This record gives sequence, structure tokens and C-alpha cells, in this order.
Amino acid sequence: MNWQLRNSLVEVDYKGSPVPELAESFESSPDAATWYFKLRKGVEFHNGKTLEAEDVIDSINLHRGEESKSAAKSLLEQVKDIKADGKDTVVIKLESGNADFPYVLAAYHLTIQPANTRGKEFAKGIGTGAYSLVSYEPGVKALTKRNPNYWKAGRGHFDEVETFSIADVSARINALQTGQLDLINRCDLKTLHLLKKAKNLQIIQTTGTRHYTIPMLTTIKPYDNNDVRLALKYAVDREQMVKKILRGYGSVANDHPIGPSQRFFASELPQRKYDPDKAKFHLKKSGAADYTFKLHTADAAFGGAVDAAVLFQESAAKAGIKVEVVREPNDGYWSNVWMKKSFSTCFWSGRPTSDWMFATAYAADAAWNDSFWKHDRFNKLLKEARAILDVNKRREMYVEMQQIVRDEGGVIVPMYADFVAAANKKVKFENPAGNWPLDGHKNAERWWFA
Repeated sequence: MNWQLRNSLVEVDYKGSPVPELAESFESSPDAATWYFKLRKGVEFHNGKTLEAEDVIDSINLHRGEESKSAAKSLLEQVKDIKADGKDTVVIKLESGNADFPYVLAAYHLTIQPANTRGKEFAKGIGTGAYSLVSYEPGVKALTKRNPNYWKAGRGHFDEVETFSIADVSARINALQTGQLDLINRCDLKTLHLLKKAKNLQIIQTTGTRHYTIPMLTTIKPYDNNDVRLALKYAVDREQMVKKILRGYGSVANDHPIGPSQRFFASELPQRKYDPDKAKFHLKKSGAADYTFKLHTADAAFGGAVDAAVLFQESAAKAGIKVEVVREPNDGYWSNVWMKKSFSTCFWSGRPTSDWMFATAYAADAAWNDSFWKHDRFNKLLKEARAILDVNKRREMYVEMQQIVRDEGGVIVPMYADFVAAANKKVKFENPAGNWPLDGHKNAERWWFA
């Protein structure tokens, strides 16, 4: 819904490259520490106000304030200064060079609204997007209508877009099959073969950065012990999970979040495999051999999360590790379980770059560091790597970071999952992007009806 209403300075195309959006162009200084964003002329907000540099600056600074709770705050800590050079140019100075900085400004958090938009005004959804807000029930549904003055040619084709939150996967599928919905995401892979048989439906599969995780709160015993974490990592049968949970729509992961499709993927790291003997060794070394690990889960975490937890329970038992599956309600899972319970299931859509993913969920001060993990060497490398212009040197640093997370991190990452959606065949599209589900979350803007 966010990107129905608003735009960012930069967007990511289907090739995974950052391209100008509200910015007409962008360039950096030779050391990549100062960035210049030239704004498009004539772009209007839904309320008729013309886009200017002050709107961009205020929108970004909204996330940078001392009282900000934004998950993008850690991404922007590198910003030293942001100022206007006239009405059409924004200059951003960083603490140090960052060749990936345009990707940061493509974050869904950092959409642009009129300057000084706060509180009730923010809730009106005023932006520059292809659609304007008609109504919104948080967690239930939203209705938007086409913006007749949208500045992007050939985008925003629907008269209206109604977006529903339907946590129950069976209800989603039934609504699609009966024509109540035109498109659903996060399909039930167990029944996907039935949808494939429907003559009026199509399956949309995209390889992206999505991965499923099992975070442990490393500030709580026994998860503060790395031998416990390693024991649990060796107790996961990843191949079985990909086969039975993903039904082949994905691949095994290596206990870090950087996938094979990404630029700095550490292909040279040995793939961690299911090893009951190593699991027993590390558990005995930790002194927690008699501990029962309560794994809190719900299919709200990801489709098949409960089944994945049961598979984990079974494979861990063969290593002498006791895992108790605690099934939680789907409703309220993200507010009551994730980052609250000591051992749980989670999914990530991923991020376009290694720096962005690590800064979002693994940096010591990241708002979404869901294992509350802190590692001095990792955090030092994270800050240094983004300033390195030598691609080979930079890759070495990201490979080391992946190894640190794999061997010392507080998150089990057993599998990468393809984005899988289903739609009726009147829904048309070209080259869907894989940086987020549903064409980079831009389906309402980019797609159309035949």
C-alpha cells in the first residue's frame, strides 16, 4: 500500500539495479561520500503541492530524529548532513563513502511526503504515487484510487486497488479461486499443484532474496552460549525442509542471509549440513544437554512454519536435542512472539545489498536485530566495508561477515525461498523484480489487466 501512495528517490529495477525515481538523476563524489540527487520537475503530490527539495529532506529526517523508532534509522546513521541546493537538488554527505547508498534511498521506509507531514496528516497518505488513499483499516484492508495526474508515463493502470490482509492461507486461496481476489501472495506450496490445474489462474514465481529464519535471543540463557547455537544449527535437516516445506521452490541456506543471487554471496563457504554427531558434541560442550528448547511458531511467520518446526523437532531428536513446538496464534504473532519469545520462526524478504541486509537485522544497534546479537568484529567490518571502492577487497570483507554470522550468529537460516504468487490470467506484467515480493512491491503500479 505504501508504494501505491508514495515514491522514493530511487527504485530498484528488475535487474536489481538502482535507478532514479523521484530523482531525475544521481551521482556521487569520487570517494562516494557525497551524493547529489537532481529532482524531477513538475511532480505533484496528491494535494497539488509541487515536489521540492525541502520535502525530500524532511521525509528523510523524519527517520533520523533522536526519538525516532523507525527501522530505517540505523540505515541513515551514516548521513552526516543533508541540505538543499536550490529547489531541485538534494545534497547528502555521509560520514564515509558508500557505493551502495542509492539502494538505501530505495527503502520502502523512505518514501516522500510533503514537508512537515506528521500525525493525522501523515495518516492521510499524501504522496506522489500512482494512487491516492480512499480508506484504510489497519491490518484489515485499504482502498486506493488512480491518481489522474501521476507523473510516470505508462504506470498506474487500475481505476482502484483494494488490498486485503488475509492471514489464513486457505481463505486467500478460496478468495482467488472464486474470483473475489485477482492476486494473492505467499501461496500455500502444498496445494500449489491444484492451482496450477485451474485454467483461469497463473503461478508467478520469482527468484529473489527471501529467506526463512529461526532467531534466538542471544541475551537470554542458554542462547547466549554459542555452542548451544551451533548445536541447533547442526540439528536442522535443510534439504528435507526445502523438499517438504518449499516443495522445491527455493534452496538450502547456510545460516546467513545473503543469497546466491546477490553480488557478494560467499559461494566459497562450505555448506553447513545436517550433522547429529556435531550437534551432540556442541550441546554436550555447552552443558545444556538436558534443556528443552521451546520453539514458538505460527504460519503467520511463513507458510509452512509450523510444519518446519515439527521437522526441526524430529531431526533434532535424532541428535538427542529436545525441541518442544509451541504453536502460537497467527493474530498478533509479530507483536507478541517475534523478538519477544526466546526461540521463534521468522521470514525476511531480504534486501538488495549485503550492507543493507546486515545493517537492518544484524548490526548491534539495528531496530530489527531479532536475536539481539552483538559482535565487535562484525560491526567493525560492516562500517568499513561500505566505504571500500575496491570491489575485490569489499567482497573479502562481506565473505568474512557471512562466515561470522554463520558460525557465531544468533539466527538459524535453513532455506532461501522463491517468491510465489498466484493470479487470474487477466493480470499481466513484464519482468517482475525480485528485490521484494510482487514485483518489488510495485505490482499495483507496474501491472495491468488484459
